This record gives sequence, C-alpha cells and structure tokens, in this order.
Amino acid sequence: MKLAPFIAGRYLIAKKSHNVINIISAISAIGMAIGTAALIIILSVYNGFDSLIKSMMSNVEPDLLITPSTGKVFIPDDEAFDWIYDQPEVKNMCCILQEDVFISYDGKQGLAQARGVDWIYEEETPLKDHIVNGTFSLHRGDVPLSCVGAGLAHELGINPRFLSGIEVYFPSRTRKISMTNPISSVEFIKVWPSGVFAVNSDIDGKLMILPIEQMRELLEYEDEVSAVEIRLVEGTSTKDLRRIQKEIESRLGEGFEVKDRFRQNESLYKMMKYEKAAIYMILIFVIIIIAFNIFGSLSMLIIEKKSDIETLRSMGAQDSLIRRIFVLEGWMISLTGLAAGLIFGIGFALLQQHFGFIKMPGHFVVQAYPIILSWSDILLTAAGVAIVGWLIALLPAASATARKQA
Repeated sequence: MKLAPFIAGRYLIAKKSHNVINIISAISAIGMAIGTAALIIILSVYNGFDSLIKSMMSNVEPDLLITPSTGKVFIPDDEAFDWIYDQPEVKNMCCILQEDVFISYDGKQGLAQARGVDWIYEEETPLKDHIVNGTFSLHRGDVPLSCVGAGLAHELGINPRFLSGIEVYFPSRTRKISMTNPISSVEFIKVWPSGVFAVNSDIDGKLMILPIEQMRELLEYEDEVSAVEIRLVEGTSTKDLRRIQKEIESRLGEGFEVKDRFRQNESLYKMMKYEKAAIYMILIFVIIIIAFNIFGSLSMLIIEKKSDIETLRSMGAQDSLIRRIFVLEGWMISLTGLAAGLIFGIGFALLQQHFGFIKMPGHFVVQAYPIILSWSDILLTAAGVAIVGWLIALLPAASATARKQA
C-alpha cells in the first residue's frame, strides 16, 4: 500500500482531538454531496425540458429542409429529388410554399405566416396530434380549408364551428400599384377554418396552414415552391441523417441549402446550449464556495498534526510526501461528498424519470417535471467536482511544508 494514501485514509477516519475538525469535515462532505446532487438533478431537468422543446418543434420542423440559396422559390424538378424519394430512410417529402400575408376574419385583421402544403403533408403531418379544436383537414370536397395556431385563433376569434371564412391578402407580383384603386393591386383568396393547433407560443401566434393550390393562386405561381420538407423514418441514426444531407447537397449543388433542425432554428438551439453551460458554471461556482470548508478543516488538521509532521521529517520523509498526505486527505473529503451526491442525484433522477412523482403546476403539456439522465452530465459533474476538491486541497497542504521553511 502506498504510504501517502494510507496515512491520509487514517487521518480521515480517525477521531481528532478537536471535535470541531470532525464537524467541519462532515459539513464539507455533506455540502459537496448536496452540490453534486443538485448539479445532476438540475442538468437532468434541463435535459428533459430541452427534449420536450425539441419534440414539440419536430412537429413543425422537418428532419431536413431544402431551400434555394438565392431568391424565394424554385421548381423541384431536379433528378436529385427522385433520388431522395427512393431512399429507404426517407419517410415522406412535402412541398411547401410560404409567405407572410394579411388576413381578415369576421371584422378582425392581423398578420400571419401562411404555409401552403401539399396532400402528403395533409395526410402525414405530426400536427394532427396537436389539434385542440376541430380537425386537421385542408379540403372538404372542392372547399379549401385552413388550420391555424391557437394564438392566432385567439387574437382574431377564429373558430372552426363558425361559418365565417378567412380572407387572405397579398400584393400582386405582376400588377403595378394603382393609386386610384389600390385594392386592384392586391390578390385575394378565401379559406374556411377547420382546426386549431397548439405547439408553442411562437408558432401558435403566427402560423396558418392551407392548401398549396390556394397559396399558388394567391402568390401567382404555377409549380414553384419555397421549400421541400424531408422527414426520415423514426429511429434513423444521426450518422445516416448526415450522410443523406451531404449527398443531397452534392447532388443539388450550390444553388440550394439543405438544413437540419439545428440550422433551421439555429438561434434557439444555440441559446439552449449556452443556457446549459451557464447553469453548469453557476453551480460549479457554488460548489467552489462550499469546498472552502475543506480548506478550513484541512488547515486545522495540519495544525493539530504538527508533531506528526515533525516525526515524519525526522524519519526522512520529504516535503513532497507530507504535502501529498494532506492533499489526499482533503481530496478524500470531497470525493466522499461526490460519491454520496452522485448516488442521491442519480437515484432521484431515475425515480422521477420513471415514476414522475413531482408534478408540474397548472395545465402544462406534461403532468410531471420532465427529466432525462445523461451519462455525459454525470461524467462532467464528477470531473468538475473532483477537480474543485483537488485544487482546494492543494492550498492548505502547501502550507504544511511552508511553515518549516519559515
């Protein structure tokens, strides 16, 4: 057995002559345990909300989105689109024509993001699972229908049960603005509301889904689309997604952009990463403050063991050995707290993840606090707390040999 770890372990479990050293050491270990457990639990809760947000966004955002590099629209007649459709990982491919428009409903007006979609989107969109009023349907015979977000519906009083239609306006692309008769320079269509969906406040407050035929009529296009959405088969690996994305980019060339979900909403996903990093840094700072209790207990222990230090020196012990003994003593206190905190934090996270005994207040989309335990978070927490404990232990241990030199 190594001499330094053996002596440090004996100092850790041995009863001190001053009971206050035991108390401070215990408080230090408990504090490190609480800080470690808090770090595991809070990061796991953040992972849960992060996954929930991404899941809700996936109902609107496809796995891959093809858009033109320049301009607003294009005609999807390239052979690359046939290749995409033939891939076994591709579940469906939908054409989208989107524009910001002015709408009027029963005397109320507002702005909306109108998204014209094809029949594939109508049949297979995940938005069907988020309908809160009416049904997701864009056709009733020859009558064009529309589904709107809950925020937009609330703002304009849109109700699928009413007979009023939604009037959609957009400036004509082909006619000049007439100063004597401005209304003649505006294209107009009318659709009837069939359903109201709720995903999140940003989407619900502006999005309106309608048939792509009506959008083309409004925007005066024939076969153009503003984007092609690609959804992959559930369970497709990130590796396969990256492979398909790169192959599409290669086949389409520089005239198109192929965006995954991160690039479709880059600011949101970056913000979520920065928030998690900030949470980790704040909690590590709290653990650093807690760890200074170790500094106090170790400093008092060094004073108490002054005679032992002199005995070791008379037996030929080097200063490096003495420093290592007290560094390991302080580190063992932090590691004891780390181990206890990991056990409690992981256990709590697993119980909440499987049983959800802590409920969400109010009427949220989930009943219990979402929590996802990540091994990367566990390793990052363990490394961070261990490093903090080691660095704090170095400070008083250095004074054990400095006193002799003084």
